[in-house]
Amino acid sequence: MADNSTRHCISSFFLVGVPGLQDLHCWIGIPVCLLFSLTLLGNSSIIVTVRLEPSLHQPMYFFLCMLAVNDVALASSTAPKMLGIFWLDAHWTDFDMCLAQMYFIHTFCIAESALLVAMAFDRYVAICMPLRYTTILTTPTVSKMGLAGVTRAVLMVLPCPLLIKRLPCYTQDVINHAYCEHMAVVKLASADTRVNRAYGISVALSVMVLDLGLIATSYIKILQAVFRLSSQNARSKALGTCAAHVCTILVSYTPALFSFLTHRIGKKVPPSVHIIFASSYLLVPPAVNPLVYGVKTRQIRDRVIGLFFPKRKISEN
Repeated sequence: MADNSTRHCISSFFLVGVPGLQDLHCWIGIPVCLLFSLTLLGNSSIIVTVRLEPSLHQPMYFFLCMLAVNDVALASSTAPKMLGIFWLDAHWTDFDMCLAQMYFIHTFCIAESALLVAMAFDRYVAICMPLRYTTILTTPTVSKMGLAGVTRAVLMVLPCPLLIKRLPCYTQDVINHAYCEHMAVVKLASADTRVNRAYGISVALSVMVLDLGLIATSYIKILQAVFRLSSQNARSKALGTCAAHVCTILVSYTPALFSFLTHRIGKKVPPSVHIIFASSYLLVPPAVNPLVYGVKTRQIRDRVIGLFFPKRKISEN
């Protein structure tokens, strides 16, 4: 019986894409391609802009560059395979490649959350302790905060593929998803997966509760400091420096929370809706973040205009 079971263990998975909307895959691929293109162009522009503009060599923009690099990596780990499914019918993926994609996706998601916490702390120091800003957030400190966020993500996600590899056998090979997601893969195992499920849920909850708690604490302190200011203009200016970060938080966490909840408790949510939201929280924030910071941050906006429209910049000056 053991030999027969081993003989039927699968070595690759079939990614369905968006269940129920297979006939529309070619059309679904268009927004995916546009979002991926915007991600590459927008985040590259942010990185180049901060690199070339000395006035932007500040902690806030260093964190923004880290976020841009992470966003490119996150989208690149997802979009190419999705486009292969939607446009080339390349549904099959090797077992180890699937685990690798799953690992990178979740690692970059947790790293992104850590960067949003770091950026919230940056705004807290800038508004609540402006005179100590340069001494608290030095370049080495910023680098260590970024490294700590990446290290946390790498170590927290590492047990997931290792726990999956320990499972004796997979007899189902169809993943009703557009990419390899942890719970979607675990559900296919023909073995006791309680440890896998418990660890996956504990990681997701701990990251969301801890990071959202730290972000909320930072903004409570910021609001307290802002409302103590006597000048209305000073209040508006202080809150204006936080606008882009708040937009990024909303864009990043809202679809992520929806996807997490529907995957666990949303039994009546159609699979196509769940997959679309699960894909959007990987593709939309990386594409939108550069636009948000480009619109809300004058230094970045002016520099980008100068890069792409130098004559316009000269005429404005």
